[in-house]
Amino acid sequence: MSEHDAGLPVPYMERTRHYYRALGYETDYVWAHHDDVPFARLAKPLRESTIALITTAGPPDLSNRDARNRKHVWSGEVAQPPATFDTDVAWDREATHTDDRETFLPIDAMKRLVAEGAIGALSPRFHGAPTDYSHRKTIEEDAPEILRRLREDKVDAALLTAL
Repeated sequence: MSEHDAGLPVPYMERTRHYYRALGYETDYVWAHHDDVPFARLAKPLRESTIALITTAGPPDLSNRDARNRKHVWSGEVAQPPATFDTDVAWDREATHTDDRETFLPIDAMKRLVAEGAIGALSPRFHGAPTDYSHRKTIEEDAPEILRRLREDKVDAALLTAL
């Protein structure tokens, strides 16, 4: 019986430290924290809002990577999401898998919520947020690019689902 079968919590932070050490980073990953969180109440009811999905999964063709193999923000069509996703990212492969796209990109669940009237609409695009060791890159490059795309899509709110 594994520790997960026994109902024990996954030691995610410890595993992440070990993972980055194995990659050769000399200092431990420092978890981001913000005293002033940039969240806000919705300007209108959820049933009237357009929601976008953001995932940390990468595209199957690795097209979000540049010549130096650096990951960048990417977008896909909700109507035609990839059948598979980049598995070249770290996640707890003992506790989960990527066979069920809904666990990290819940398009079908969101469509049901739209049909039920709980959500006004689902944005036609979803967006991919790169997972990087660099807080600076996330804050200065990736987050502003995702925000630009969300504004371009005229969404009211976004739901981040991590792989």
